[in-house]
Amino acid sequence: MKRIITATVRNRSGVLNRVTSLLQRRQFNIESISVGRTETEGMSKMTFVVDVEDFQKLEQVTKQLNKQIDVIKVSDITDKAIVARELALIKIVSNSQLRAEIQGIIEPFRASIIDVSKDSLSIQVTGKPDKVEALIELLRPYGIKELARTGLTAFVRGQQPNIQDGTVQSLLG
Repeated sequence: MKRIITATVRNRSGVLNRVTSLLQRRQFNIESISVGRTETEGMSKMTFVVDVEDFQKLEQVTKQLNKQIDVIKVSDITDKAIVARELALIKIVSNSQLRAEIQGIIEPFRASIIDVSKDSLSIQVTGKPDKVEALIELLRPYGIKELARTGLTAFVRGQQPNIQDGTVQSLLG
C-alpha cells in the first residue's frame, strides 16, 4: 500500500540523509521523494511516497521522525484531500515529419515542447502521477531517449467554508 508522507524540516546539511536512513532502517521502499524550500526562511518540505505493508510500522516511523532534532512536523496525508503534482521532462526521438503528430498527442495533457533539435523533442508535463504516466506510455513508441521525473510533491487542501453552519457569513463580515 502506497502512502504519502510530508515532513517539514529545518534546511540543514544532513537532514535528508537522516530522514531517509530512518526509513531505510525500517525497510520502507521510497517510491519517490521531493524536497524544496518553503515559504518560511530556513525550512524545507519533503514529500515521500512509500510502500508500506504494515500500518502500525508506519505510525512508529512517523513518531520516530517527529523526534528528530531538525524535523518540525510529519504527516501522513494519504487519506486527506490533497493537491498533488509531479513534473516530468521527456526527450523523445523525433524528426520534422513527426512533430505535428507528437504535438497532437501532448496537447490534451497540457504538456509543452521545451526544446527541439534535429533528431529529438523535449517535452514538459505536470500533473497527477497517473496523467504523467499516461503521457509517457503514449510517447514510448516514438522512442524515449531520456526521462527525468521529480517525484510527487503535495500538501493538504485549504479548508472549504461550510455554508450550513454560517462559516461563510463569518468569513465575509
